[in-house]
Amino acid sequence: MSDLHIRRATLSDIDTVLRFWRDAAEGTSISDDHDGVTRLLTRDPEALLLAERDGVLTGTVIAGFDGWRCSAYRLAVHPDHRRQGIATALLEAAEERFAALGGRRVDAMVLEANDQAHHAWAASGYHREDHWRRWVKAL
Repeated sequence: MSDLHIRRATLSDIDTVLRFWRDAAEGTSISDDHDGVTRLLTRDPEALLLAERDGVLTGTVIAGFDGWRCSAYRLAVHPDHRRQGIATALLEAAEERFAALGGRRVDAMVLEANDQAHHAWAASGYHREDHWRRWVKAL
């Protein structure tokens, strides 16, 4: 993983990230547009983390913190780069951010039918709370 670089996204990354999500993420949401990502980065410039290998975007995670709860969104790894530890590295970076901010718990929403994603979250130490249908981890 020494050639993997994780950094925070900038406004100039938005179009690349949106294209990446169309290829690598399971579906899109109403906020997956230029204005939505601009609002995210303007409000919290360190929330969107990017994984790159040789300058190519290979993964993303949004590590949001509202002062009370940590939330992980848009954990996505390009299909050509999966099962190489990129999701784990992104989650570790997100958890470091959360810990530095004083966060104590991470919530993640994961599509019910995305078995591959469920495996990735479980492998990273998260457990599923079925009554909320989300994955959580205490920090």
